[in-house]
Amino acid sequence: MNKSMNVFVIIALVMLSGCFPSNDLEKKQVHLTGITMGTVAYNIKYIEQPIDGGTPIPSDVVVHQNVERILKQLNQDMSNWIPDSELSKFNSHDSLSPVKISEGLRRVIAESIRLGHLSEGKLDVTIGPLINLWGFGPEARPEKAPTQEEIAQAQARTGIDNLMLEGNMLTKRIPNLYVDLSTIAKGYAVDLVAEYLDSISAHNYLVEIGGELRAKGFKHTGELWSVAIEKPVSTERAVHQIIIPKDNAIATSGDYRKYFEENGQRYSHIIDPDTGKPINHKLVSVTVIHPSSMTADGLSTAMMLMGPEKAYAFAEEHKIAAYLISKSENGFIEQFTVEFMPYLK
Repeated sequence: MNKSMNVFVIIALVMLSGCFPSNDLEKKQVHLTGITMGTVAYNIKYIEQPIDGGTPIPSDVVVHQNVERILKQLNQDMSNWIPDSELSKFNSHDSLSPVKISEGLRRVIAESIRLGHLSEGKLDVTIGPLINLWGFGPEARPEKAPTQEEIAQAQARTGIDNLMLEGNMLTKRIPNLYVDLSTIAKGYAVDLVAEYLDSISAHNYLVEIGGELRAKGFKHTGELWSVAIEKPVSTERAVHQIIIPKDNAIATSGDYRKYFEENGQRYSHIIDPDTGKPINHKLVSVTVIHPSSMTADGLSTAMMLMGPEKAYAFAEEHKIAAYLISKSENGFIEQFTVEFMPYLK
């Protein structure tokens, strides 16, 4: 579905009226905040009381400590910025022999490979050399855009088919393959925290890490959790569309926040594995709703790489709840699939 619109509302996260399944609407809501993955902020809100008088939820201090422990372990498993992380060690070794990996890393790699094949290679977690080449990885940004020869050399070290997973054994097909999970790891972090909250009977929550979210149930006043899709501009923070994700995750990918400019040319942090260069098309934002934040995160990135026409066709074909914003001479054009309609305000 397509329509053109001009947007101007200001807000980033809102709560809309709903109906809490209890006569006791005012319940204590805990709000935990912190930093993970070096510079990524997180916000976690949950209702302290368990549903139907179940097992008491641990104190907010204990919950916060456990969340920190979960996120710290995730960083140690799959950060490219920590030299001795599990993923960094895998990237640094040049053996073609299988390597046993942790369950967390296995889950993320498995979904990365699945989505890579589903998107016909657009989501490719092996494009780390290209990300580094363009200055969006752990290495410093180059003084100028790389040459075509440098891009070709980096592309030779990539390819999702060069990464093979069997059980918990991970294998490189080329010795200098480099895996970067930044397109999906934040979503997985959200899922881990949500799974932890479910395990302690905190079934009403909103988990947000670096802009990726997952919601369940209601807030303490009996209102539904709702979120806003941001207007895709770099000059301000404003709302484009308010949605109600219900018991789902929501992930948005866009090219309007992280980029650099050189000689009047803007270079997005989203690198197309086919060209080896930052994307350059009219699609500026993709939002996906899915039960898994990890999957929503990966799908939104894959679709950003496709461009507006292919991304919308892909979402329709695979029945993905997706909301696309493209730029035009007359403002923004939005598209959303039938599967996304139930979540619109």
